Amino acid sequence: MTYQKTTAYQKIKKLKKRVRIIQGGTAAGKTVGVLMYLAAKAVLDKEPTLTSIVSESFPHLKRGAIRDFLQILETQNAYEDDNWNKTDYVYTFHNGSKIEFFSADQPGKVRGPRRDRLFINEANNISFETYEQLEVRTKEFIIIDYNPVSEFWALTELKNKEKTEFLKLTYQDNEALSENIVSSIEQRRGRANWWKVYGLGELGDIEGKIYNGWQIIDEVPHEARLERYGLDFGYTNDPTAIVAVYYYNNGWILDEKVYRTGMSNREIAETLKTYKPALTIADSAEPKSIDEIRGYGVNISGAEKGRDSVVYGIQIIQDQQISVTKQSVNLIKEYRNYLWMTDKTGKVLNEPEDINNHCLDAIRYALMTTGKIAQQKTYMDRIFEKHLVNYPKPKLNPAR
Repeated sequence: MTYQKTTAYQKIKKLKKRVRIIQGGTAAGKTVGVLMYLAAKAVLDKEPTLTSIVSESFPHLKRGAIRDFLQILETQNAYEDDNWNKTDYVYTFHNGSKIEFFSADQPGKVRGPRRDRLFINEANNISFETYEQLEVRTKEFIIIDYNPVSEFWALTELKNKEKTEFLKLTYQDNEALSENIVSSIEQRRGRANWWKVYGLGELGDIEGKIYNGWQIIDEVPHEARLERYGLDFGYTNDPTAIVAVYYYNNGWILDEKVYRTGMSNREIAETLKTYKPALTIADSAEPKSIDEIRGYGVNISGAEKGRDSVVYGIQIIQDQQISVTKQSVNLIKEYRNYLWMTDKTGKVLNEPEDINNHCLDAIRYALMTTGKIAQQKTYMDRIFEKHLVNYPKPKLNPAR
């Protein structure tokens, strides 16, 4: 990733009011721009200040804002290892100013000491109560950013207030993007819902959202029973995704294990062999890869596929009680952004978008082969064959 003073950075730098709302589409450079701005402010402080950077969970911070912040310093040859407290996640500059990182699920931190500046990353994933607790303990200014997938408290409670500024950014404000990424974004102009939110940075809605009602939990309970691993293959552009699937209290718990590009079949096999043993269900579109991984001693099979199997699997999963561990950052992001396709008029179609689905495909492969899901499938198929054999299958309700 290239870190430079983009148009997004220059626009962020011009904001002056106490509360600064930054709404943006994908790859708009909003988070990196804010981090660069806050680091520059801290370096130039005449008196030491404290800046808090907050997000919904610590795994989310580590894979996002913390990683970007440290890479920004390294790119500018400003990082000094002695200044980075790896225990408390606090960076101290030579003038005594500090930038700290903590998550919104740490009550002691949220209700803790005061600070000078605050940045809430992806603020739509935390509660308004948490925001208020942080706001009253912030002296100078507050920045929040988010993708506008749906309306939330920043727009209903804060926007248009006297001490609030609003800024909208898009990928066109980020000159650091490669031509390949720009091309990838613009190829999706025909997907009305996606383009509105992620291309244009405009407020969307959740009408086309596929999954709803999943719970985010701290960790997998000790009593949960491991059922399967789901595996979706990737390599250069798409990541390989591995998700562990557990059964607990009549519901399912999902725990992201791997989300990484460039993994060979040998690496996938060796990674799976470090986990607690369980059957792995992989994308059957790659039988050669499955055979190779099996040859390395992994218990692996291909997923059952057929006409409408994706939509049918989604329908089954929609009826399940699902929980996701908070360390499953990429899975949570996919869950929140997995949409039904739309036509050019915005009409929701009965087909999921082939994006934001690597972990979700992996769990669909795994869940559709577990005993309890298989029983549901068999029962539904028997009902269909007995009563509806002469009729087409009914279309699903995408807004469900």
